[in-house]
Amino acid sequence: MIERILPSSVVAVTSTRDIEDVDLFPAEAAALSQAVEKRRREFTTVRACARIAYARLGRPAAPVVPGERGEPSWSEGVVGSITHCDGYRACALANASDIVSLGIDAEPNAPLPNGVLADIARPEERPALRELARQVPDVHWDRLLFSAKESVYKVWFPLAKRWLGFEDAIVTIDREAGTFDARLLVPGPPVDGRPLAALSGRWLAGDGLVASAIALTSTTAVP
Repeated sequence: MIERILPSSVVAVTSTRDIEDVDLFPAEAAALSQAVEKRRREFTTVRACARIAYARLGRPAAPVVPGERGEPSWSEGVVGSITHCDGYRACALANASDIVSLGIDAEPNAPLPNGVLADIARPEERPALRELARQVPDVHWDRLLFSAKESVYKVWFPLAKRWLGFEDAIVTIDREAGTFDARLLVPGPPVDGRPLAALSGRWLAGDGLVASAIALTSTTAVP
């Protein structure tokens, strides 16, 4: 599913079932030493997807180890992103010569838990969510907003190496175009010598999921 909203320069591998027969690298296995079973299944399946993605990119497999904030590590010259939710796992990779930073996220097409919307949605975003819900009630737009902001963060962190809160970006969703724009409210890291101030991505709903993706190139970095 996620591959439908990514450019052709990005390799995406997905799975709707858990894959357990994966030979983990020692560093990956060490990262799982205290993990519960659910986390173990998610972690292992995403690493299986990563192995395939590396091969399709024409590169040898490499350990995908969580960093200081849980972000995945990639080989030199590769950018990537992972996501997992109930019934869906995905890994997307690209050459750094093609993509500056990459963010993907998939979520169940279901309402956010009680109280979460207040934490992730800015006042400017809530009227638009209500209108979108009125127009297309089959899509849970609050969950899509959450997904879009997750993708924003996944693009942001490898470049900035610092936290970006849900309140630090205003996301506007275009229902008809299947796109979204994020305006950053804090100073961004430099991309091509200019501070990153905004990001644009695509979204999709289907198969019981909502998904978002941002593939940042030097030409898509908005001043």
